[in-house]
Amino acid sequence: MTYYNAINWNEIEDAVDKSTWEKLTEQFWLDTRIPLSNDLDDWRKLSEVEKDLVGKVFGGLTLLDTVQSESGMYQLKKDVRTPHEEAVFNNIEFMESVHAKSYSSIFSTLNTKSEIEEIFKWVSENPYLQKKAEMINEIYIKGDPLEKKVASVFLETFLFYSGFFTPLYYLGNNKLANVAEIIKLIIRDESVHGTYIGYKFQLGFNELSDAEQDKLRDWMYELLYRLYENEEKYTKYLYDPLGWTDEVMVFLRYNANKALMNLGQDPLFPDTADDVNPIIMNGISTGTSNHDFFSQVGNGYLLGTVEAMTDDDYLIGLD
Repeated sequence: MTYYNAINWNEIEDAVDKSTWEKLTEQFWLDTRIPLSNDLDDWRKLSEVEKDLVGKVFGGLTLLDTVQSESGMYQLKKDVRTPHEEAVFNNIEFMESVHAKSYSSIFSTLNTKSEIEEIFKWVSENPYLQKKAEMINEIYIKGDPLEKKVASVFLETFLFYSGFFTPLYYLGNNKLANVAEIIKLIIRDESVHGTYIGYKFQLGFNELSDAEQDKLRDWMYELLYRLYENEEKYTKYLYDPLGWTDEVMVFLRYNANKALMNLGQDPLFPDTADDVNPIIMNGISTGTSNHDFFSQVGNGYLLGTVEAMTDDDYLIGLD
């Protein structure tokens, strides 16, 4: 009697598992190789309001990546279709931990010990941040396999972006370039994560009856409305002091549509890339400008360059 089956990468049930694994391993990176201290001059020139915003958005992102690494991938692995899918989720789980750790590297470079403690205290007490973590995690714990995937895609492709706006804005204004390099590497990872999990969702969704699809679709859009309502409050809290709220909300709606596209659904909002602040889109599309892996000099990150995101990035393997 067979006690345990070995994973065989020479017999692939779903080619997207293999291509995603290769994509993720090709673009592997670590925060320790990016010279964050080079951003200290820019940091010192920011106003106290701006510094407060940066600390809070990265604190919020840390929380969401922690939810994804500790709960999200653990729950998704319970419902895999192939052993290779579980291997991909193991990779994603590790990289979500790398993302969470990267924010601490930013904090340790830019902030004092007392400031860091204050940031994490705020993270544990902010009602809007805690609410979205709770909403997503409740689905991870109680949802069915397809609902879990919806929650994961909404987190990866929508909810992260209220935080990503800030470093992308500064990058577009030639500030905090090394901090933004980390964010661009994270965005590149999240793009693959969201498309892959969305693809796996679509496989299961297409196996449902029309009535079951309609029911799940209604649930999906209702969840997005509730998340959007909370995210609007969170965004106002963060960005009203700088007057950026309206621009951030456009960016969020654009990415909410991307999340729906990952799930094979129709966009909900009218916002497109043309409506997003071009500084932000430029921040996403600007090529890497950092250092080589060993000497921290040069103009390319040798473990994988940051590439521009296009609409096709959200359609991986769907053909």
